[in-house]
Amino acid sequence: MIVHTGFVTEKLTESKTFYTEYFGFETIFENEWFVMLKKGPYELAFMRPRQQSQHSLFQPPYIQGSWLGLEVDDVDEVYSQLQAVDAPILTEVKAEQWGDRHFVLKDPNGIGVDVFQRIAVMAN
Repeated sequence: MIVHTGFVTEKLTESKTFYTEYFGFETIFENEWFVMLKKGPYELAFMRPRQQSQHSLFQPPYIQGSWLGLEVDDVDEVYSQLQAVDAPILTEVKAEQWGDRHFVLKDPNGIGVDVFQRIAVMAN
């Protein structure tokens, strides 16, 4: 199974720029109401709201309460790189009890992006 993540937003251009510049995603498809980005096996999609082809679940107010987690090999390196280009970082890197070290930034849509490195295996 491949997980495909999509967000509904008016900010297609800003979203594309954020993920291509800060995280190295590439644009694989783009039209006036949809952008598909890819990095390795991972795909992110951004779609404008109020398209006739969209189900009501993909319309406001159902698109709230989301975040995106991006696992990286070296969270400190990514933090330093993003800090150097004035990315909208909200927290410093910190360790969590569930075994991650992470920091958070906000994308142009207000979506929290949790950039993390797994440092320990979680126990059940």
